[in-house]
Amino acid sequence: MQRRSAATRRPILAVIRADGTGLPIAQFGASASLRAGQLVVAIGNPFGFQSTVSAGVISAIGRSLRSATGRLIENVIQTDVALNPGNSGGPLVDTRARVIGINTAIIRLAQGISFAIPIDTAKWVVSELLARGRVRRAYLGIVGQSRPIDRHVSRRHALSASHAVEVVSVEPRGPAAIAGLRDGDLIVTLNERPVRTVDDMHTMLVGWSLGDAIKAGVIREDRRFEVAMVPGRLGRRQEPSH
Repeated sequence: MQRRSAATRRPILAVIRADGTGLPIAQFGASASLRAGQLVVAIGNPFGFQSTVSAGVISAIGRSLRSATGRLIENVIQTDVALNPGNSGGPLVDTRARVIGINTAIIRLAQGISFAIPIDTAKWVVSELLARGRVRRAYLGIVGQSRPIDRHVSRRHALSASHAVEVVSVEPRGPAAIAGLRDGDLIVTLNERPVRTVDDMHTMLVGWSLGDAIKAGVIREDRRFEVAMVPGRLGRRQEPSH
């Protein structure tokens, strides 16, 4: 898990109404299907140089890092695209010009390491803003990342998905800690629905009613079991864990 501080401000998304017809629009891709090694292009205005493009490849997916303000940013896309001040907020596109991320952060003094928020996360945030005017999120009190499931483990437990969410850390006294989850556990289902990525968990927790328990299918070493967690409401001053 990436723990270094990144040179970025808190990512912000806004919905803007534009009058007019026939306006050119960018097509969205799907960040859930991205793979390491895929070619990507970042568009932005680094140091005020308008409409600059930088090309590179996806280095890794499912990264987690902390911003310069200490905020934890999870499930980000890591690339080797050259980003500079002025690129943040610009699109990261694939070779078919589909937006698959929003350029967000770099590591100070590093070379060839930059990060983008997945477009699937951005689309979820936009849908929340359109429907409610704000983002509502229940949280489980974990930091997680997507990881492949070993084939032997998948066969032994008859899993339908190839990936699961690995618990990287558990917030003390949070819903997951109370339910008994530990670092290293694999969450394979929520309410019997497969979860492959942190975005899958985000989607299922949207608008979740406080007080209602959610069942998590967990694999710990060779054992599979279920736990019931009662998600809490993410407060303004809490770290945005899931």
